[in-house]
Amino acid sequence: MKILLGLLGLSFLVFFHELGHFLIARAMGVTVEAFSIGMGPVLLHHKWGATDYRISLIPIGGYCSMKGEKDYQNALDTNQKEIHGDNDSFYGVHPFKRLLIAFAGPFFNVIFAFIAFTVIALMGYTYTTAGNKVLMSTDVEEYKDSSSPAAEAGMKSGDIILSMDDTEVNDYTEIRQFITMNGGKTVRVKVLRGNEYLEIDVPMGFDKSTGSGFMGIVWDKDSIIQKNYGPYSFFPALAQGAKEVVNTIGIAIKSIGILFKGVNLTSAVSGPVRTTVMIGDMISTGFEEGARIGIINALEFLAFISISLFLTNLLPIPVLDGGLILFAFIECITRRKMNPKLLYYIQMAGLVLLLALLALAIVGDIVYFIK
Repeated sequence: MKILLGLLGLSFLVFFHELGHFLIARAMGVTVEAFSIGMGPVLLHHKWGATDYRISLIPIGGYCSMKGEKDYQNALDTNQKEIHGDNDSFYGVHPFKRLLIAFAGPFFNVIFAFIAFTVIALMGYTYTTAGNKVLMSTDVEEYKDSSSPAAEAGMKSGDIILSMDDTEVNDYTEIRQFITMNGGKTVRVKVLRGNEYLEIDVPMGFDKSTGSGFMGIVWDKDSIIQKNYGPYSFFPALAQGAKEVVNTIGIAIKSIGILFKGVNLTSAVSGPVRTTVMIGDMISTGFEEGARIGIINALEFLAFISISLFLTNLLPIPVLDGGLILFAFIECITRRKMNPKLLYYIQMAGLVLLLALLALAIVGDIVYFIK
């Protein structure tokens, strides 16, 4: 059941992505020959105007097939110097329009995340966390054998953390979020110890198996609190939705940067299987606690995955949307169409890179499930 829920969640994000391509292609005057919900053999279809709308057998994502997508292959086969196409075809329109069509898919992933975060803000929820008072892990029996960069730097159990690198933190959840994203850095931590304010420089630890930072602190169980997020009225909810999108993009970009800090990629990078299971697990676990929590959990996690898809698809790898955007941008600047053979060689190199990354992610999934 969890895998089915995960597939449905991931499929919806891919479908929403393809919907962006579809709508902007139509707006730019490109004929969309087929738009499908799902992949594989067509189960049902109906032609409305120039577009054949389909429901396909495999309920994973979908596709948007535009007129002229085969013009590229035809140009290669006939050894043409540039790709020619009709005025209503993908390669026949101005490169700026092609750029917008390519960008629309990733941008719709951002739109979905904005809608999801806005709905969450409108609904509101209560969550359990701890206060700012922390204990050194070495002072807690179950963690006494662990290392504590915080204790080594001079922090003590009972310290109340007020800010980290001038970023105010209001509870343990915010403290953990900051630590996770700043592994390997030296962070200036402002604490309250009794009646004394102190600033302590703490070199954060870095776990290469997960890509997360650690500080060697745990929460004080006596400071458990419940806090409310929202509910907000309509316009403040829109503002919260936009704020969460910006914050999530920032976290996702930092996460990509962490991959270049020597992490164990097979442990830290989730492939398609693990991602599907994680989505299904989050949705099912949430609904076990009630419909409201289930909806919030599902929307929040899908919003984060959607932002990840946005950034991944913008990478300038030729077989991704980012590659199409880059090529269209070059044509806009140079005012010349790129040679099909040059595009082919670049795309083959990009495909090899993408397959290598996918293989790495799948190996990581296999290792994860074996463990």
